[in-house]
Amino acid sequence: MQTFLSKEVNMDDIIGIMKEKLDSGGKVTFTPSGTSMLPMLRDGEDVVVLEKPKGRLHLYDVTLYRRDNGQYVLHRVVNFEADGCYVMRGDNQFTDEHRIADSQIIGVVKVFFHKGRSYPINSFLYRQYIKLWMRTKLIRRCWRFIFGKIKNIFGIGKGKKKSDEKNFN
Repeated sequence: MQTFLSKEVNMDDIIGIMKEKLDSGGKVTFTPSGTSMLPMLRDGEDVVVLEKPKGRLHLYDVTLYRRDNGQYVLHRVVNFEADGCYVMRGDNQFTDEHRIADSQIIGVVKVFFHKGRSYPINSFLYRQYIKLWMRTKLIRRCWRFIFGKIKNIFGIGKGKKKSDEKNFN
C-alpha cells in the first residue's frame, strides 16, 4: 500500500533539487499554480512534466524560467528577439515578456496532464490547440474587453455573490 502526500511548497525551497534532477537527465513533475496558462493548465489541478531543453527552445514551447526579479514562471515562447532572447507569454495573457535568456530557462514541458488526460507536446490534439489559440488572440482580446465592460455596467463580480446577481431577462 502506498501513501501519497500532497503539500504545497515554495519554488525557492525545491528549485535546487529540480535543477539537479533535470541536469542529470531526469524529469520533474509538478502541479503549477496561477491562471496565466488557462485554458491549457488549470490552477492547482493539472500537472506538467519538465525536461532539460536540448539546445535552443522552439516556437510555442512551454518553459519554466526565472524572471530577473526571482519569480518562477511557466509561459510559452511566442517569438524570438534578434539578440537570441525569447519573447514569452501565458496563454491567458496578452502582454509579451521580452528578453528572456537561455540562462533563465530551467526546463521545458514535454507532457502535461489536463483533466487526467495525458498530452505529449508532439500530439495531434496539442498541436491543434496551439494553432487555434495563437490564431485567435485578437478575437479573445476583444471578447475580454467587451465582457469586462459589460461586467462593469451591470456591476457583476464586484463583491457580489452569484446568488445576489439579478436576472436581466
